[in-house]
Amino acid sequence: MLEKTRGIVLHSTKYGDNSLIVTMYTEKFGRQSYMVNATHGRRSANKASAMQPLFLLETESYQKKTRELQRLKESSIWHPYVSLPYDIHKSTQAIFLTEILCKILQEEEPNPDLYDFLENALLFFDTMEEGVALFHMWFLVHLSAWLGIYPLTRHSPDKGWFDMKKGVVVDREPLHSSFMDQETTHLLITLQSLQVMDLFRVKTTRNQRNILLNKLMEYYSLHFGNLNPLKSLQILKEVFDG
Repeated sequence: MLEKTRGIVLHSTKYGDNSLIVTMYTEKFGRQSYMVNATHGRRSANKASAMQPLFLLETESYQKKTRELQRLKESSIWHPYVSLPYDIHKSTQAIFLTEILCKILQEEEPNPDLYDFLENALLFFDTMEEGVALFHMWFLVHLSAWLGIYPLTRHSPDKGWFDMKKGVVVDREPLHSSFMDQETTHLLITLQSLQVMDLFRVKTTRNQRNILLNKLMEYYSLHFGNLNPLKSLQILKEVFDG
């Protein structure tokens, strides 16, 4: 059946001389993999240049539930980014987030609310001028709500430790090592409380950001299996440390 849906590009792999296998997270079908033929040429209905990390596409495809690999008939960028592909800090974050999303978004079922969160966050990220260095961490914190692992911090102690095994803030330092210290816990709670457009208000040091990022990766790994090594993680740190 021929179906139209929006999709967010997660991964693409060259197949043969003129084709790609592209993985997307779609509005109507969740995670889907597509065979994309004839991606080069002036008249191609699917451009290889559009199959970049986190690009937002409008697609028309032949869908069959019993088939693991769907076939993409046509695709186009419905909202061209103005800065994300060209800003080294944003494009590096995009590659990093794409790698994580590829690992954790496995459901081939629609989740329109999750799709809307992803799409709206990316659209605003593209326009951001301040607070960019915190976006990927804000994104991971708020994405966790859709994954069932949102940190429970609402009635937390003023100065507590986030116990990553329990998913809550506690008033005593845990005896195990899977926790965030008080300073990192405070930053976590701050990011939870903010909309993406308010990130410019948060002032952090490079060391604080690195610690929180490492702890968020550890938290995700506790719930989704070991996410390391992520090829993009070290590159991300180098770009923001430079």
